[in-house]
Amino acid sequence: MNLSGVAHKFYLFFKMSMFLLLINMLLSACTTASIQSLRPFSSDGCSLFPDRSLIDSTDWSMCCFEHDLSYWQGGTEQNRAQADSVFKQCILKKTGSKKLAEFMYQGVRLGGSPWFPTWYRWGYGWKYRRGYKALNEAEKKEVRKQLQIYFNRKNRLTPHP
Repeated sequence: MNLSGVAHKFYLFFKMSMFLLLINMLLSACTTASIQSLRPFSSDGCSLFPDRSLIDSTDWSMCCFEHDLSYWQGGTEQNRAQADSVFKQCILKKTGSKKLAEFMYQGVRLGGSPWFPTWYRWGYGWKYRRGYKALNEAEKKEVRKQLQIYFNRKNRLTPHP
């Protein structure tokens, strides 16, 4: 084998090594980007609004808790619209007040944007600036895991069936 044959084989080996290194880096980046760190679930009730009536015994805190479950995990813009609509209906059912339900609904529509750096924003379980993004399978699995941990703890609220 002459020198040009050895150089050609070395060149092919080098080229294949670089290709495999690039593939490895791309796969590593995809894996890292797809599984972000999800903070454990937490709920502060109705955030900046009372959890119950200040006048009588009407309590809508479970509506807020269930809404927090959706907001914590986040998702698409359509997921948020659905969560807010379910929230509005829950408030209406608990209170019988269309005005209160509409007021609270408008509050979450205006204040719950994922673009606000608040603790109650859409997708607050994820790092800020996730925005509206569908959860991939690995993220859904992490959501289920975190919720299982949360609900397995003693004395935790459970959402309505």
